[in-house]
Formats: sequence, C-alpha cells, structure tokens
Amino acid sequence: MRLHIKVLGAALLLAFAGSALAQSRNPHVDLKETRLANGLRVITVEDHNAPVIAVNVTYNVGSRNEKPGRTGFAHLFEHMMFQGSENIGKAEHFMLVLNNGGTMNGTTNEDRTNYFEALPANQLELALFLEADRMRSLAVTQENLDNQRNAVQEERRIGLDNAAYGKSGEVQQELMYDNFGYKHDTVGSMDDLNAASVEDVKAFFKMYYAPNNATLTVIGDFKTPQALALVKRLFESIPRQPDPPAFDPAEPEQKAERRTSVDDVLARAYRVAIAYKTVAGNTPDFYALQVLGSVLGGGGSSRLNQKLTRERQLVTNANGAARETRGVGGFYITATPRRGVDTKDVEAAIYEEVARLQKEPIADWELQKAKSGARRSYITALQSSLGRANTIGQYAVYYNDPNLINTRIDKVMAVTKEDVMRVANKYLVPTNRTVVITVPKAGGGSFGGQ
Repeated sequence: MRLHIKVLGAALLLAFAGSALAQSRNPHVDLKETRLANGLRVITVEDHNAPVIAVNVTYNVGSRNEKPGRTGFAHLFEHMMFQGSENIGKAEHFMLVLNNGGTMNGTTNEDRTNYFEALPANQLELALFLEADRMRSLAVTQENLDNQRNAVQEERRIGLDNAAYGKSGEVQQELMYDNFGYKHDTVGSMDDLNAASVEDVKAFFKMYYAPNNATLTVIGDFKTPQALALVKRLFESIPRQPDPPAFDPAEPEQKAERRTSVDDVLARAYRVAIAYKTVAGNTPDFYALQVLGSVLGGGGSSRLNQKLTRERQLVTNANGAARETRGVGGFYITATPRRGVDTKDVEAAIYEEVARLQKEPIADWELQKAKSGARRSYITALQSSLGRANTIGQYAVYYNDPNLINTRIDKVMAVTKEDVMRVANKYLVPTNRTVVITVPKAGGGSFGGQ
C-alpha cells in the first residue's frame, strides 16, 4: 500500500510537471481577486482535481512591527488565536478541524503571520467560520494571556536558551541589523513577554488582526460564486480598523565587518556562522543570490561541500543560502569544523570559495543544477491546495502580487552566470559581513581550536 501511494504521488508530480512544461514550463494558477467593503482582500482558486479545500489567512504583521520593550507579540498571537472566540471554545478550533478530517496550523516570522486549514470540500463553511470568528472576536483574557505567555516562554527555552547554537543565531541577528524590526528574534524576550498586559495585547490585536490588514485565500473544490457568498456573509460585517503605521525597512549601510564569539555550554563543536546583508526578496539580485546559494552551499555537489568537507576535510558540514525577507535580507554561510581544525582556517577556506565566485563565472552545469532544483522544489510545494494557498497569501502580503505564483520561476530562470558573479561582488564583501564563532565550553576546548 505504501509503495502504491509513493508511486501514485510520483506519477502525480510528473503529470503536474509535464503539464507545466507544456504550458510555458511553469504551473499556472488561475486566481480571482475580490475586495470586501471592510478592506479584506479575498483570493479564490477553483481546483476540482480532488474533493478538498484549503483556507489561508495571512495578516500583514510580524515581529518587525513590534516596538522595543514589546517584542514577541506577533508570535504570541500565533498561540492566542487558538484560545477561543465568541462562538468557539478554548482549543475547539483544533478539535473541529481534526475531527472533520482536516489539518491546520499557524506560523509567524518577521514579515507576516498566517493561519491555515485544509479540509474535505464539504467543510468549506466550517473553515471560513472558524477564521472569521476569531478575526471578529478573539478571546483576549488574562487567563489566556498567562497560559500562552508561558507556552511561548517554554518554546524560547527549548528553541533558543537551552538549545545548542540557539543563542548564537540570536546574537548574530542582533549584531547584523541596525533596524529594530529585524534586529530581534521573533519569539521575543522573556522580560518583554512578562511585561505584556491584557491591554497591550488587545491593542495589538485591534491594530493588526483586522480585515483591512489581511488576505484570505481559498483554494479547492468549490464554485467561486458560492464561496464568495460564504466569505461575504461571514467576514464582511467584521469592522474595519484604522490602517496600522507603515513599517520603514531602511537599514543603514554597513561600513565594517562585525564579529563576536558566543560561549555555548550545550555545543559539542565549534561553529562558524557568516552572514552578509543583501536585498529584499522578489528582486533580480535576490534571485541571483538564490542561485549563488545553491552553487556555494546547496547539497553534496556544492562548492563548500566538495572543497571543505570532502577534499580538504576541514569541516563536517557546510551550507550557504539566501534568506527571503521583505526588508534587507541576508546570505548565510555556516560550517562546523572537524575536531582539531582551527576556525580561522575554516573561515579562510570559505572566503577562498567566495573569491572564486567573484572572479570566475560559475559552470554551465552549476547554473542548470540551481535552476532545476529551484523548479523542482517550487513545483513540489505547489502540488497541494494548502501549499498554493499559503504561497499566494504570502506573495499578496509581501509584494502585493499574488500572481507571483505564476511568474516566480521565470525570474529564477532569467538569472545568468554574470548575475551570479555580480551579486557575489556586490554583497559578499568583508565590510558587509557579520561573523559569529560559537565556542563549546562543556569540553574545555577539546573539540576544535581557534
């Protein structure tokens, strides 16, 4: 049975990819947009290939919208939004979705917060009702705040404070950015979470979790007129709120390398982490940096893995990638030195590979590998209705361009070898980097050297 499912899944992927290649080599999503009177942006996509539906609500709020002393609010709401509303009890959202054969979740990053469900097609009204009810009447109470504040703080303990290399990532982000929006971690600080009051949380909810600050994406087996009638009935009476203050993504130019080390009692090996400030997503330079990331540190055939891991045996692993953000982005390289290898030697070897990219065009096969990998990953992510709903919602909020789902691969395919060399020279320079060396303390330095 499992083999049959795997073969069927592969066949569906090949069929989807084949259809895409026949139609300008890209999958095409036929989306329709509607704007409700209260400002809610609604995007619908009919898909009758399977009797399922997916609903995504993406709010134009992330940790970048938080203020000093009030960090962690966006992520806190990822949890608060499941604590009940006027017609839904605490945790009932989970039970209703799961008991009707569905799946659901919510995620937060610097640039947006989203919530989503996938359910059988006959449960479209349930999914829309659940999202509308909490947008209209979330239960922001002292009990719910205390409960979810504790949950978020425990998440911080597990993911950052008590995780190997967890603190290093947070330190690098703080050191790398000057703009507070991107300078702090999404999970927030313990002190700020402790200081949050019910009044603070209610004000944040009213400002950002409003219909005019959200995009609703509905994909699946339905007729658009009927789906829009449901949306209007459930959402249009939710009051519009004043537009939130616009976020200024400006980041001052970095003039010199930034560097520090972090002592980590949980780490069992040194780690070299290098970050370069780059550019916002959905720009020509960003797509060139994506290709560069694949060539330099994407997979076993990448340059860092071939040179540092296999040939020179300096590290146990190494990777590099461009990170997509709405503001100033980053290009990240991390490597774990082998026992006894000096971190300075690892850094020098990394910079040698960067210099090669700056001086010589990449090979034809490297460019093709990067593009083929990007196409495969993208098509795979769009196979499910939920994957498409989440992608459309993000592009609508990030770039005001939900149709980017149909054009993004063309932008990656347009990257040339000259583009890759150009962005390597523009962004991957010493004055633009932030370096964090993690120093393991549990073993007294027996795991490597500096």
